[in-house]
Amino acid sequence: MPLITSAGVGSGLNLESIIKASVDAENVPKMQQFAKKDEALKVELSAVGEVKSAISKLNDTVEKLADLDNFNKRVANITQPSSGDIISVTPTSKISVGDFDIAVTQLAQGSRAVSADNAFASSDAVVSASGGTLSFAAGSKSFDLTVTAGMTLSELRDAINASDTNFGVTANIVNTGDAAIGSKLVLTSNETGDGNDLVITSDTSELDAIETYDASTNPTGGMRIADADKAQNAKITVDGLEVTSATNTFKDAVQDMTITAKALSVQDATTSQYETAKLNIDYDRESVTTLIDEFISNYNALIGQIGFQTRIGKPLNGDSSMRSLDDQLVTALSKPLTDAGPFGSIFDIGLGIDKEGYLEKSSLVRSLNDAMDSNYDDIGTAFAGPNGVAKELESLLGNYVDSGGLLKQREDSLNSQIKDLEDDVVNHEYRMQSLEERLRKQYAGLDVLIAQMQQTQNYLGAQLANLPGFTKK
Repeated sequence: MPLITSAGVGSGLNLESIIKASVDAENVPKMQQFAKKDEALKVELSAVGEVKSAISKLNDTVEKLADLDNFNKRVANITQPSSGDIISVTPTSKISVGDFDIAVTQLAQGSRAVSADNAFASSDAVVSASGGTLSFAAGSKSFDLTVTAGMTLSELRDAINASDTNFGVTANIVNTGDAAIGSKLVLTSNETGDGNDLVITSDTSELDAIETYDASTNPTGGMRIADADKAQNAKITVDGLEVTSATNTFKDAVQDMTITAKALSVQDATTSQYETAKLNIDYDRESVTTLIDEFISNYNALIGQIGFQTRIGKPLNGDSSMRSLDDQLVTALSKPLTDAGPFGSIFDIGLGIDKEGYLEKSSLVRSLNDAMDSNYDDIGTAFAGPNGVAKELESLLGNYVDSGGLLKQREDSLNSQIKDLEDDVVNHEYRMQSLEERLRKQYAGLDVLIAQMQQTQNYLGAQLANLPGFTKK
């Protein structure tokens, strides 16, 4: 008899429905359990992730609060004179607050040397027929330049500007158009400060025209530096006291502050007084206020997440670790302070907790602005001191979100359960496939047997119908 490939074809019975119903009876309830458990695990994982994210965000702020440097910043408020900006200021955290009047009476400059009249007829004039070496020096810096035989003035300019060892000498040529004056070689040094004039010497008399003149040491030098073009110091006055610097940057002219001179102060023609910039150094209250506002916002976001995820019907409802975290946060905020002046806790600096457990600015004891006015430095100690609240919170939050923290371990556990569940589904599907195959084999035999019986019945019926006197009912 030919092989039956579809259950019920041979017998006419609806065996496919019977097999499907048998498999579904085993499969559907189990798969529903799997789906329900998978959804519950993923919802719980999502809830834990939301709380962990809120803790991490708060922890980032707490780490900034635990850094005392964030409370030691100073801000420089400058009121420039009407003529324009004459100074810029960079204070450090160590500088004392105060007010200063600053004037710029002289800017630092490098020296400028110019060749003598008619030393060079044009930019194409030959500097040296046989060549030689020029030595440039200013202050502690120097470099040498080789002059090749037949080098022209313009070629010398290009060689100076292109030298890899050039410390800051710029060469230019000014063509006067006057035959009696010719072309002028102008060399400018960026080495500022009194006594740092550019000095040029050579190893051959052919290059005397490019050496700098000095009445006592080099009277044959052709490059001269006018009095107005000599290198000089910068000068400023701070509250009337003169301060000098070899550059336009004054480091510690006022202790722990850098002042940069940008332009000369205008001098009154009548009184000879220089205009001043008004400088006020104050605590950077704005950055501290912003940081505390960020702390309040992120703390309240965490409290809100804990409250939301532990509501009835939520995955963390009744979770002991969430209740413990909530309690520990309040305990950390309430920690008694030491060495923080009049502040016994952070609630003494203008913070409070409302009846819902949210952190808020409060003026019950004093406002934050009042605390800054009276005891600014102690605010930093209250948060970032060795026994400060931020140090306490940093340790607490780290226990939850660090690599070995409680919530990280919980996430790992939930992810592991989800992976195990996926394996259980695969194993279950394999068992259902085996069940279906087994049922098909069993019903295939029944299908063949019934088909054979039906054929036998049909054959016997046909034979009996041919017998004399047989009546078919």
